[in-house]
Amino acid sequence: MASQQEDGPITSSIRNTLTDLLKPTSLEIINDSSKHAHHSAMRGVTSKETHFRVNVVSEEFAGKSTMQRHRLIYGALNKEFEAGLHALSLNTKTPEEIAKLSATSQQ
Repeated sequence: MASQQEDGPITSSIRNTLTDLLKPTSLEIINDSSKHAHHSAMRGVTSKETHFRVNVVSEEFAGKSTMQRHRLIYGALNKEFEAGLHALSLNTKTPEEIAKLSATSQQ
């Protein structure tokens, strides 16, 4: 993961918005834009911040379905989409879900 000093403006905005909204215990933002630069929809696009994977763990997701979690994030990032963000791949979990996954993998 890039350090915040290396973050571009969209990455920084995603980080700040999601941190303020979700108070995450874990937030990982991976810029996958270079993997999609050759796609026809990206022709003529000069931004290096168009496609991201976001892994976020937050208590704010408790009681919410995956769809509700994703809608929450997409709604919060409207400004970033208007600024050139094209696609997000989201992995949204609560701390309890992470603990269960960890316990299962250790068995």
